[in-house]
Amino acid sequence: MSGVQTLNVGEDEGDQRLDRWFRRKFPHVSQIQIEKMCRKGEIRVDSGRVKPATRLAVGQMVRIPPLPETRGPAVDRPNHVSKADAQMMKEAVIWQDDHIIALNKPAGLPTQGGSKQLRHVDGLSVALQGTHDEKPRLVHRLDKDTSGVLLLARTRMAAKGLTDALRHRGTRKIYWAAVAGVPHPRMGTVKYGLVKAPGHGAKGEAEKMLCIHPAEVDRTEGAKRATTDYAVLSALGARASWLALVPVTGRTHQLRAHMAEMGHPIVGDGKYGGSGQENLGDGWGAQLGGDISRKLHLHARSLTFEHPITGAVMTVTAPLPDHMARTWEQVEWLPSDVPVDPFEEEL
Repeated sequence: MSGVQTLNVGEDEGDQRLDRWFRRKFPHVSQIQIEKMCRKGEIRVDSGRVKPATRLAVGQMVRIPPLPETRGPAVDRPNHVSKADAQMMKEAVIWQDDHIIALNKPAGLPTQGGSKQLRHVDGLSVALQGTHDEKPRLVHRLDKDTSGVLLLARTRMAAKGLTDALRHRGTRKIYWAAVAGVPHPRMGTVKYGLVKAPGHGAKGEAEKMLCIHPAEVDRTEGAKRATTDYAVLSALGARASWLALVPVTGRTHQLRAHMAEMGHPIVGDGKYGGSGQENLGDGWGAQLGGDISRKLHLHARSLTFEHPITGAVMTVTAPLPDHMARTWEQVEWLPSDVPVDPFEEEL
């Protein structure tokens, strides 16, 4: 075990998450170990307690507790990738250049590690490093069960540019979802605030978010405003519909919570819509039954952004994952029949 250290955040190291900064300094320390040290207050920034997601500023002092000098089991190593996972990551690439990689993230694969997540995009991205000095960097996230466009940056400069664009809404994200029932009106905006539900673990609500009426957001501790635009692209009678969703804000589980609050949970969303197989057209019951997959039917279809190096405006589009493609084929929804951006069409 090495002793306590205090490291300065360098000129080119500002505006990045503490956990990512830490793992670049100490690649043998796992994400789980970093989270544990933060919870115990062993890692501190300018003498204060911090979370793994805390963003660092140039000049801050980071306290590093005694660290193990040997690597843990191979499964914990951020640079240990099986041949099958390396092939999976390479097949997930839908566009890349010397600065950015765009993936079609598979449903079920976490973006980043956690207490029980040892296999995730952040760790597996080393398979896409190639001849570059460092592995690609995460600049945003998708929920574990959500598929679709996920950007990685090859360089620190590209990462900062993309992060700034995402933070200041200089990008446009369009999601596709199948939901129970058909929202009315067929195009609109949801403005319920969101607050994390109480409880932890198997007996608590864990990461579930609760919707708060806009008038109550400022009076509710921990609540944040959230806005989602939606448009119905097609409907299966009154039982289900195909929606385009734009998260104007980017809150945890925002699309899932907003759709469920409207009475139209996303198909396959057991957390927010229940596990019932039957939906009689009233919008409740997140399972359609029959041969329809029970997996979450939420997909980050496209992402429009300004390239941080060239300045070119780009749009990256991700094909539907297999389970959603089968549903679309079964109910005869054709991607070629709908506009790329249905919200622009109405302007």
